[in-house]
Amino acid sequence: MKIVILSKGPGNFSTKRLKQEAIDRGHEVRVVDYAKCYISVEQDKPRVRYEGEDISDADVIIPRIASSYTKYGSAIVRQFEMMGVYTTTKSIALVRSRDKLRCLQILAKSGVGIPKTVFSRETAEIEDVLEQVGGPPVVIKVARGTHGKGVVLAETRKAAQAVMQAFYVEGVSFLVQEFITESAGTDIRVFIVGGQVVASMKRQSLDDDFRSNLHQGAEGSLVKLTDEEKRTALKAARAMGLQICGVDMVRSDRGPLILEVNVSPGFGIEKVTGRDVASKIIEYVEKNAKQTHRKDRVGA
Repeated sequence: MKIVILSKGPGNFSTKRLKQEAIDRGHEVRVVDYAKCYISVEQDKPRVRYEGEDISDADVIIPRIASSYTKYGSAIVRQFEMMGVYTTTKSIALVRSRDKLRCLQILAKSGVGIPKTVFSRETAEIEDVLEQVGGPPVVIKVARGTHGKGVVLAETRKAAQAVMQAFYVEGVSFLVQEFITESAGTDIRVFIVGGQVVASMKRQSLDDDFRSNLHQGAEGSLVKLTDEEKRTALKAARAMGLQICGVDMVRSDRGPLILEVNVSPGFGIEKVTGRDVASKIIEYVEKNAKQTHRKDRVGA
């Protein structure tokens, strides 16, 4: 097959792993910077152009879209969909998973456990917002962020009020979430491919940082998932309409709670667990690219 990896970073570890694995399995692979693509919209002639030429012979695209390019990257993916090219991540799933509130709304509607959350922008009812999530300490997040950026732990009412008022002044929408004390500084990343858990790791923050993202310097280690945690992670992936994703969860006294479903998870989990995630993705592509695919039915 002719596989196109949509990535701004051909030198990124995940991109290199996918490319090498696909080549080793006999496929033709091309890494394309989606930010430099442009699309031609014409009746019955959808086209994607790159470096002055049509990309017209791709059988499969594997989107690796950066958060800051979600809107543009999803438009490129959507154009490939209109051309009938198989994509491992659908454009609508990409968009909704990058919207933290939309993701939580879909998960909650699907019966997936999540931390208590309030979405706000300019309300003056700060006390009520805090009460809705059980009072401080609380986690305050910018509605659109990644790699642990734009996330603050407010340990007191005064601190929470200061952060929220700062966001109000800047006109920034944000989420206020309950702080899961029993999992402070620790979460679990579950990597899912084609409805199966292929790798999982625990991420532990260093020093006093409550964020457990590897990009923030957290340490990863092997972890054995419970049956309930596996079911919850898979249910979250299905709810979001994602076949390939990273599900982030915390262990709480009331069971696993989903923090986020990452549409373009990094491959650092391979180094931690020794699991060959890249090969699982290419195997999934080989099995599914030629099949007739159902319409996305999440509806949100």
